[in-house]
Amino acid sequence: MTPPQQTLLYLIPVAYLVGSVPFGLIVGKMRGIDVRTAGSGNIGATNVGRLLGAKYFALVFVLDMLKGLGPMVAAGGVLGFVANDSLTYLLWLAVGFTAILGHMFSVFLKFKGGKGVATSAGVVLGLFPYFTLPAATALAIWGALFGRTKIVSLASIAAAIAFPLVYLGFAIAGDWHPFGEQLPLLLFSLLMAAMIVLRHRTNISRLRAGTEHRFGKIKPTTNGDRLASGNGESGDAHGHSRA
Repeated sequence: MTPPQQTLLYLIPVAYLVGSVPFGLIVGKMRGIDVRTAGSGNIGATNVGRLLGAKYFALVFVLDMLKGLGPMVAAGGVLGFVANDSLTYLLWLAVGFTAILGHMFSVFLKFKGGKGVATSAGVVLGLFPYFTLPAATALAIWGALFGRTKIVSLASIAAAIAFPLVYLGFAIAGDWHPFGEQLPLLLFSLLMAAMIVLRHRTNISRLRAGTEHRFGKIKPTTNGDRLASGNGESGDAHGHSRA
């Protein structure tokens, strides 16, 4: 194992701890609200936005995205943003994967957490140059669909499904060998999409029933009166995928 690969190995647990930081909970408490007992009970950007307004949605979304972007850029810097073999790709991807796992299963929330949409977006944006353009395209799909429907979960699911397809298109067009040395990238994109879709299974049920909520600010509520809302970002602090 080369020195850069060893450094990436050390970055893996660091990325998990970074991903575990519950920014939605922190921002809510700074504004006097425990988001775990208000609205839908979710700690992600959507519930924070419903409780505190759109600017707080944006703040938490960006902070959660940085949890994925930061470790990936750090790992890329170690490598000079060049991976020459499958092991290096796997280690670089492992840094991002553990950041996502940290968000979904936070050590600070008894291994409960969110759905990983924003953190995953940061991870794929940070794997430059291989994932950056496909990630930007998927984010554009998210923005367009959210702008049209105001349903965060629908936009998140669509972007997650689109990402591996967009990556494959870029990879084939750019002769990136997605079925050769870059096969780990393709497999990672499929795994990440599957994880996000599975974390949205209750949202999918509500979408099919036509009961998924659209994004909008609500009056903060407490334990007995939580909003069964369609949050595209996090599960509640008790691990339920309500969002």
